[in-house]
Order: sequence, then C-alpha cells, then structure tokens
Amino acid sequence: MFHEISDDPGSRTPTELRELYEAELLAVVDRHGLETVVAASDVDEATLRALRDDDSPEPELELELEAAASVLAVADDAPDADTIATISRDALLMGMTTAVLDVEAVESGLDGELEAREIQSKIEGRFPMTLEEFALLHRYIESRT
Repeated sequence: MFHEISDDPGSRTPTELRELYEAELLAVVDRHGLETVVAASDVDEATLRALRDDDSPEPELELELEAAASVLAVADDAPDADTIATISRDALLMGMTTAVLDVEAVESGLDGELEAREIQSKIEGRFPMTLEEFALLHRYIESRT
C-alpha cells in the first residue's frame, strides 16, 4: 500500500514521497519483468520504461493511484488493485480523522493546490487521484498527526 512505503511521510516532501512510490513500482517491475507487469496492470510499457529510465512521466501521463495500484497488485503477496487503492485512500481519511482535519483545513494547508470538494472527491474515490496528488495529501495530512 502506498501509505506504508515511508516511515515518516510527514517529514518528506511530496516529490520525495512520489519517488518512493515510483521506486516501489519499479521494484515490482524488476521482480516480475516488464512484459508481465504490462500484461497484468493498467500501466503501459512506455510509462514503465520512463519510470525505469528515471524520467518521470509527463504531467499528462501522470500515473493515477488506481493504475499504480495495479502494478503493486502484480506482486504475489499483494491484494488486488482496487483493494490497494481503497486502503491507500482510507489511510488518508484516517489520517485526517487522527489530525482532526476537514477538507477545508487540508485545502488551506495546501495553499489552494487542490480545492476542498476536489480533495473530498479524490479521497472518496469518486474522482481519479494521481500519485503526485496522493503524495501531496499524504505528506500534509501526516505532517499534522
């Protein structure tokens, strides 16, 4: 799960967190092979090659949480992609509960990078969330707990 990749996500930058998430994806590719991961996930070969070559995808090719979860799900001991994405989003919600944050407080803490309704919709899974957005939310919420 993405929320478990860093010991102290609140002390890292969103970029550092995203790099850790991407490193975890690449570890799955290394263990199972590029062709296997492409066939079993929702991520295309060009995107995985860009990650592997340390050339993060262009913003328009940004990995969404669900697609990235489909890569993690390739691992033998991993739950399915929907479960990984749901548990990761739930971790954000639990962090907000622990830190006593509502979506307006998160919006304010992110200096308007995401709007409160957008944050709520992404955490609830009604709107897609990129790994970059997950990292941004994860870092902020965990920095407040």
